[in-house]
Amino acid sequence: MTTTHHATDETLMRYAAGTLAAAPAIVVKAHLASCPACRVRIGEYEALGGALLEETEPTQMSATALNDVLAMLDDEDAAPTLLAPPPLAPAEIEGIRLPDALRGCEIGRWRWIGPGMKMSRVGVPQDPDANLILLKVGPGRALPDHGHVGTEFTYIVSGSFSDRFGTFRPGDLAEMNEDVEHQPIVDKDGECICLAALEGKMRFKNVIGRMLQPIFGI
Repeated sequence: MTTTHHATDETLMRYAAGTLAAAPAIVVKAHLASCPACRVRIGEYEALGGALLEETEPTQMSATALNDVLAMLDDEDAAPTLLAPPPLAPAEIEGIRLPDALRGCEIGRWRWIGPGMKMSRVGVPQDPDANLILLKVGPGRALPDHGHVGTEFTYIVSGSFSDRFGTFRPGDLAEMNEDVEHQPIVDKDGECICLAALEGKMRFKNVIGRMLQPIFGI
């Protein structure tokens, strides 16, 4: 799988530092699994963070810190039992294998949101308020022309779509901020499934999109 659209440096730095919100982090993680170039950049940012940490002045520990830890180790009741968690099942929806980044997430059923378009809401255990969705759009269908409040992160699971920024194929990451307005159109050779994280809401230009927005929460 060859990727041509990548995460921005700012997003990769936030991901490496652990400051990217849960939903966008899942989308970026899915992209990293199929993008060697971004994995290399992540490694560079992590190394930079480690170097900065080494230059940070250490925090003074309390005089009793070592004795406190040893006492906890001697206390069998206080010592936690560490068990390996059971392996998580692959994420699927109606027999469609989803990115491993979605393991452990709750995948909702497909819901109709417009002609040739369905949406599945994804529950993120560590962030119940995360706005993470799967979109399935039929061949040749155009999504409503829209902008964004905040940044929209979209990973292409299967199929492809095109907009004024080019063609996005499996493995690609589309990152659109609040300055962008676009209208993705799915290519005619098959349906397109995308994983999208929304930091805010979509900003629809047509009346129907604005009417449906409160119902579907996008």
